[in-house]
Amino acid sequence: MKKVIKNIFKMFLLLLAAGIIFIAWANYSIRKESRDFVSYKISDVPETKVALLLGTGKTLSNGMPNAYFYNRIQAAIDLYKSGKIKYILVSGDNSSKYYNEPEDMQLTLMKYGIPKERIVMDHAGFRTLDSVVRAKDIFGQDKLVIISQKFHNERAVFLARKNGMEAFGYNANDVNKYAGLKTNLREYLAKTKVYWDLLFGVQPKFGGKKILIP
Repeated sequence: MKKVIKNIFKMFLLLLAAGIIFIAWANYSIRKESRDFVSYKISDVPETKVALLLGTGKTLSNGMPNAYFYNRIQAAIDLYKSGKIKYILVSGDNSSKYYNEPEDMQLTLMKYGIPKERIVMDHAGFRTLDSVVRAKDIFGQDKLVIISQKFHNERAVFLARKNGMEAFGYNANDVNKYAGLKTNLREYLAKTKVYWDLLFGVQPKFGGKKILIP
């Protein structure tokens, strides 16, 4: 019995080690493959008709403003006013009438002078994968600038390019490393799951009719 338990424990340790190695490899490879296609500099961003602004909550669970949200909004405003993009596709979670990331982004962008007719909403961007693939399949974009924080852009750009898109990430300012500790730790697993999604051909939760962006 002791021998069986010992073998089980060894197997557990081997699986744990393999899991840790795979997580490290997945994160390294995604960062490496995307590093030439993400930047904090507007001058590096190619002129593109549409920018995809990835959603997040406007406020935190404690009711305080979410710095990730406002930094992404500011990045989108700066990019639009630079003339590099013509439209902003806001894509996020709209899982209930009390939580609507695309509408929050639209209203905030309009508050800072972005014309409503230049903002396109995707209410079915429940995951980064959904937002990216729907930008191509539903909104007809093969070329995109993606707006989010660097850690998120690395994954989004990688996904877009693996799905046959010409994608570049414009990095919004990050948040305090302690305030964003939970998000950054979760990102390690999110980057690992990218390979699972690619391996099994995971598709967005919702499809739909094509929506023309003029």
